[in-house]
Amino acid sequence: MDLIPRGYFLDDFFDDFVSTKGNDMMKCDIYEKDGLYNIEMDVPGFDKKDITIECKDGYLTVSAKKESDDETKEKNYIRKERKYGSFSRSFSIGELDADKIQAKFNNGTLCISIPKEEKQDNKKVIEIGE
Repeated sequence: MDLIPRGYFLDDFFDDFVSTKGNDMMKCDIYEKDGLYNIEMDVPGFDKKDITIECKDGYLTVSAKKESDDETKEKNYIRKERKYGSFSRSFSIGELDADKIQAKFNNGTLCISIPKEEKQDNKKVIEIGE
């Protein structure tokens, strides 16, 4: 498990030119503590019910959806910076038991705890037959 965000290596290169898949709305910190990998992600303006966390094929995907209110059509905006729509981030976590992943949401910050994968010694001595 490497917890590298999908597309990480090229994200920094393209950040100066274009926004990368809505990631600017979902900045995160990843750290290791007490045998867990922890992801702390900012999702300001979202409610808990708007956020989905899925674990599939070795990837953890965090998605959030924010609908624009119907009143926006009636307003004459001078500047509109708040973003609406669907946003997501994916992280490579390898094949883990998804039941052991925990998540908490408080004041616009999503905290996800992922147990570290126990390294198994895959060394095997093979006996030479006669």
